Amino acid sequence: MGTGRPEFGPPEGAEELATAADIDAQAFAMSLADSTAWLEKAGPANLRVLRERGTVMATALPIPMGQWYGGRRVAMAGIGGVGVAPGARGRGLATRLMRHTLEELRSVGFPLSVLYPATQPLYRRVGYEQAGSRFEIRVQAHALDFEEQSLTVRPIQSSDQAALQEVYRRHASTRQGYLDRAPYIWDRVANPRKETAYGFLVEGSHGVEGYTYLVRRRMVDLKQEISLTDFVAITPAAGRKLLSFLGEHRSLALEVVWNGGPSDPLLFLLREQTYQVKLLFHWMMRVLDVPAALEARGYPAGVSGTLHLEVADDLFPDNRGSFILEVSGGTGHVQRGGNGLLRLDVRALAPLYTGFLSPEALRSVGALVADDASVRLAATLFCGPAPALPDMF
Repeated sequence: MGTGRPEFGPPEGAEELATAADIDAQAFAMSLADSTAWLEKAGPANLRVLRERGTVMATALPIPMGQWYGGRRVAMAGIGGVGVAPGARGRGLATRLMRHTLEELRSVGFPLSVLYPATQPLYRRVGYEQAGSRFEIRVQAHALDFEEQSLTVRPIQSSDQAALQEVYRRHASTRQGYLDRAPYIWDRVANPRKETAYGFLVEGSHGVEGYTYLVRRRMVDLKQEISLTDFVAITPAAGRKLLSFLGEHRSLALEVVWNGGPSDPLLFLLREQTYQVKLLFHWMMRVLDVPAALEARGYPAGVSGTLHLEVADDLFPDNRGSFILEVSGGTGHVQRGGNGLLRLDVRALAPLYTGFLSPEALRSVGALVADDASVRLAATLFCGPAPALPDMF
């Protein structure tokens, strides 16, 4: 019997929040206590549930944040916690849940949404596509034999947080796809679940130039693995100093591990290729508002051009049709119309937008139809470093 509650919305009361925690505990193989703590940390106000006959049957956790593209921040909602009650799976509830979630996010002004998929077909049905990567970087500790004396290392204190966030922002804004972190993500960096992270920064005469948070994981025979929940250097000296500091752990540590993109420039400093770079995930993006997304990101400053797009989108009618993207001075402006020389659906727009796949690569697999001139222009407009995400959410 129904309760009069809407099919979709935030949980109402402690009972629904507890039901949502139980669904996520089963979906993600966590204890109920861990699931409850996770939802509390992420913010119950962010949680969304899908009800069937008044009972919570599915959950999603959209978290407001941003991403950097072309040196500009684009508002983005990261989606986590998508779970369906075990007895209700296979009935299309996850698709309905995601449609409601995306409609709400678009209505409040988010041009983009990103997630890490447990399964791709579900998210492709609602318009997501692979748009970037997350890599694990493993460096043998004995190879970190640097000596850098120009900076000092000290433990991070609570009063350093504003400076650290500014250093991170300067670093992230030069990387394609890196997060403009929400407080929830910063908390995951400094307080990883069931582990203790120790923060250290490097500073010179002009202030903080880099920092890291590290977790010491015990292995066999008293050896350790040093896992970095964050690793940022905005000057060459800071990079060398942090690598030197990490190398000082080599009497006990076998490897130092962190996450990032496929070509971390710090690896260029190593004398030998004493490291491994392994793909962990391809994350997926959904363009929620085509004109807003195209206007929000940055473009190469020295490039001008007009690209005619035609976009298909089964979910949002306002995303369908022809658009003209005019780029100059690093900024894009969009208007309706044009001749639609470059045609693609909203899924293929995601890897084009981030630079994950070139327009020629998309054309080669039939995800994009365009003349050669449009392909060349699109390649120039959307070029940049490979999009990556060190953070999970």
